[in-house]
Amino acid sequence: MALQYSVAVRNAQLDTMENTVGTSPILRIFTGSPPADCAASSTGTLLVEMALPSNWLNDASNGSKTIAGGPWQANAIATGTAGYFRIFNSAGTVCHLQGNITITGGGGDMILDNTSIATGQSVSITAFTVTAGNA
Repeated sequence: MALQYSVAVRNAQLDTMENTVGTSPILRIFTGSPPADCAASSTGTLLVEMALPSNWLNDASNGSKTIAGGPWQANAIATGTAGYFRIFNSAGTVCHLQGNITITGGGGDMILDNTSIATGQSVSITAFTVTAGNA
């Protein structure tokens, strides 16, 4: 049998994750597929970079955390198709989270208004939810 956690434990895990990443982290959006893990170097073309709000996720509830202060917006610095994101500490030196990107209905870890990005275009992250496992 797999371990099962209470909602309180799952919420605590998620709130600890946000505290570990820290305030005002850096979000970077790239073309292509995510690297094998957060320790691997970023791949693809960097399309968007933005500093997230100081409190970037809402408090955990029912085993999930959602985007706070959204949608998050920034202008693109390159042209390409968004494939994955990485969230770094506020210095931009340590990757703590990564996942894939789609538009609404695509099932991605992060949802954009449009994955076809052009230099200078305003890019909006419309949804981002982190859910703890082992319910």
